[in-house]
Amino acid sequence: MVEEILQLYRNSELRAIVELLMDPTWVATGLKVDFDTLVNECGKISCRISEIISVHGESDQKISSYPIIPNDFFEDMELLWKGRVKRIHLEDAYAEVEKAADALSLAITEDFLPIISRIRATMAPLGGTKGEILYAREHGAVWFKGKRFVPTVWAGTAGEEQIKHLRPALDSKGKKVGEEWFTTMRVEDAIARYHEASAKAKSRVLELLRGLSSELLSKINILIFASVLNVIAKSLFSHVSEGRRRNWIFPTITQFNKCQDTEALEGTEGMKIIGLSPYWFDAARGTGVQNTVDMQSMFLLTGPNGGGKSSLLRSLCAAALLGMCGFMVPAESAVIPHFDSIMLHMKSYDSPADGKSSFQIEMSEIRSLITGATSSSLVLIDEICRGTETAKGTCIAGSVIETLDAIGCLGIVSTHLHGIFDLPLKIKKTVYKAMGAEYVDGQPIPTWKLIDGVCKESLAFETAQREGIPEILIQRAEEFYNSAYGNQIPRKKDQIRPLCSDIDLNSTDKSSDQLNGTRQIALESSTKLMHRIGISSKKLEDAICLICEKKLIELYKMKNPSEMAMVNCVLIAAREQPAPSTIGASSVYIMLRPDKKLYVGQTDDLEGRVRAHRLKEGMENASFLYFLVSGKSIACQLETLLINQLPNYGFQLTNVADGKHRNFGTTNLSPEPSTALR
Repeated sequence: MVEEILQLYRNSELRAIVELLMDPTWVATGLKVDFDTLVNECGKISCRISEIISVHGESDQKISSYPIIPNDFFEDMELLWKGRVKRIHLEDAYAEVEKAADALSLAITEDFLPIISRIRATMAPLGGTKGEILYAREHGAVWFKGKRFVPTVWAGTAGEEQIKHLRPALDSKGKKVGEEWFTTMRVEDAIARYHEASAKAKSRVLELLRGLSSELLSKINILIFASVLNVIAKSLFSHVSEGRRRNWIFPTITQFNKCQDTEALEGTEGMKIIGLSPYWFDAARGTGVQNTVDMQSMFLLTGPNGGGKSSLLRSLCAAALLGMCGFMVPAESAVIPHFDSIMLHMKSYDSPADGKSSFQIEMSEIRSLITGATSSSLVLIDEICRGTETAKGTCIAGSVIETLDAIGCLGIVSTHLHGIFDLPLKIKKTVYKAMGAEYVDGQPIPTWKLIDGVCKESLAFETAQREGIPEILIQRAEEFYNSAYGNQIPRKKDQIRPLCSDIDLNSTDKSSDQLNGTRQIALESSTKLMHRIGISSKKLEDAICLICEKKLIELYKMKNPSEMAMVNCVLIAAREQPAPSTIGASSVYIMLRPDKKLYVGQTDDLEGRVRAHRLKEGMENASFLYFLVSGKSIACQLETLLINQLPNYGFQLTNVADGKHRNFGTTNLSPEPSTALR
């Protein structure tokens, strides 16, 4: 330990690191030690230890070994004390042990070996004479073990004299060990002598070590300080070695600027981490998904189950903590403010001992979080208010988000409580973020990528199915869901949209009457949004449904009458993203521009198309209405149909020319559009 400190000191580059680690070691130990004093004292301690301790294992302290005696015997007897101290201090004790070992070897050779040779020369068949020299570990002795080796007729042959001197081996209590164990008086005396010499040498070694320990007791503070410093240095070395292997980087740490007029701290750059990966994955091997987090305020994070919300919170918390401690972070580049606190709230569990439910525990932690957060804090809350009923939990979550937004801290609040977006939140800085998903082989799969907007698709049924929930349960759950949440706004029984099979496909007028009576009204949020830009939500959606559903009835009449001839318009509000269920599906969309004009398009990548439109100047907060169709061919026909027909209903389009080169939608479906939409 002290030698390692001296090695660091002798290296000019490492010496500077050791000097920097003096203060952290002071904090960890509570001991204030000057650097020069540490080096000098470590040098003295090292010299004194090297005088007594056998550091490199001298060749004159090898374990005793004899061909006829099992090695385990000497290892058990000598391994505990031999090689601990230098032989020069215990020369007489070492010599006595060696003499006793030689005497034991000689006794066993002369008393047991002739018997072994006699047995081997007999070459008896199976069940004949047996004998060998073994180590009886429980008794700390080397004895002869054999059977049927006593001759029936004594003829003065080799080994007979030694057999006559054998006697049963006894344990420490004087009881016979067994019928097959034998020894001689000479061997027992040699074993006793060896045990005595070995015990004396062991005692002398312990005495020397105790003396050295007492001598170093006055240097205990230096030893503790050097030990902790050494642990810190090795930990840093291990961290950097592993970090470099994983392609981690050292972040740039920025300070919050204190305003002159107030004591509140205000960050100038926020936190930006490029290529952030979960610390438990090895990004160098491509096992982790990387994300870029550009955080200037709070994030309200949504996403499907298993989409990576919790992993993102853990990764961000670890990166911020590692960076503030001066460690490497799992990213390609990072700018991290020096937070005054980092607060992470994950899943809560109940505490029966305290008489608190999981929701009580969560509220207690949220209270501590809110009261302790400042504008210089990092606050991370995973799936807020998951432990209580949805309506009130949503309202509590909304209030917490407003509070954190007012505090001005950085952080993330993740949630599945999508009702938050319907609350009249008073937030100025909070940004909506989501975890993306995509379709692979017809199945929605999370991408674990952080994107802008809101994702209200939970993929709950798909997740349950992947985890082995029986299909019959999933189907029943879907029935419940469609029954309870199939319509955003409750409607009367006679207003429920009929199936195509319920419509008389031979009567176009009758079909039109049925469709006119089953228009789906827009969501409240959609109505407010479109009224703000001067567009009637009901008029637009009614026009879309009337134009497209008539065409769908014609198509399904020719192809598959069992399909539903219905158009279900869905709103993508400003800063929202399409649900993951749209990925890979054909859709027709209408962009609601701030200049009160519409743009009609179709795509198989709605998320990408929405992003492309919003990248254009002035379109950042554009909203969209879309509906899904079965196939790109139908989507193209309906796109052209809407381009040619929507102007007849009083709507202005920016891409009217796109419909002139198409063959679809050139015939008026309603000679009196104003009457149909009255």
